[in-house]
Amino acid sequence: MESQQSAVHNVTVDGNEARSLVASGHRYLDVRLKDDFDTGHVEGALNVPYYSSVTPQGQLLYRITLGTKNTKLMMLLWIAGKVKNPQFTEQVSSLFASDETFIVGCRTGVRAKHATVDLLNAGFENVKYIAGGYLAWLKCTNEEE
Repeated sequence: MESQQSAVHNVTVDGNEARSLVASGHRYLDVRLKDDFDTGHVEGALNVPYYSSVTPQGQLLYRITLGTKNTKLMMLLWIAGKVKNPQFTEQVSSLFASDETFIVGCRTGVRAKHATVDLLNAGFENVKYIAGGYLAWLKCTNEEE
């Protein structure tokens, strides 16, 4: 885990660096859900969601009732609110070469950081992660979300 964290640290860029990279011709991968992407994104960005679904409350997976008519014990099993896109790295591979330099971003940087670790582990060599995400991008020019 420590090597993954240092690897991510070595590929972290701020909003200004990300803007410079895009201005020089490098592409931007937005890993938010499509609805979030559609509300605003970096011009020319490509969208491959890191999560296939996000439900803040989670979702009921199983309901088990044990006991008799008078004494019942109900057990509920909830699944986490975020489900990772199982084809994420394959979808990114169809858009970017493993040696291509590109920037990964989301709204605040959290998803992008996880996505960057997965992409580094999948063999992408020059992926950059924008700390602070799209909000950091906007802040560089005082734009509003």
